[in-house]
Amino acid sequence: MKKQWQSILLATTLVFLTQSGAYAKDDAKKASASASTSASSSASASAKVELMDLNSASKKELSSLPKIGDVRSDAIIKGRPYKGKDELLSKKIIPEDVYNGIKDLVIAKQKTTGKK
Repeated sequence: MKKQWQSILLATTLVFLTQSGAYAKDDAKKASASASTSASSSASASAKVELMDLNSASKKELSSLPKIGDVRSDAIIKGRPYKGKDELLSKKIIPEDVYNGIKDLVIAKQKTTGKK
């Protein structure tokens, strides 16, 4: 009788361990699928971000950029027009660390002339 209980207990334990392993694999698959889905959605969200034009943005819009307040936005406006966003550095409008924080958020669009 004792051996029979031991066999039942052993069989129950094996079934439990097998089921736990299967659930762990499913959870790992779900976690990796969720991570890849959120990574792709955040990448597509960042790809949809519209760049701010240094040559036409308002003071309020420029002030919303990281480390750009009223004084720096005034300096950016005063230095217009820009041929490229890197002119913020060459004209010494902002320091390099601030530029590195905003360079992926801005663009310097050129006005098109009506030449034919």
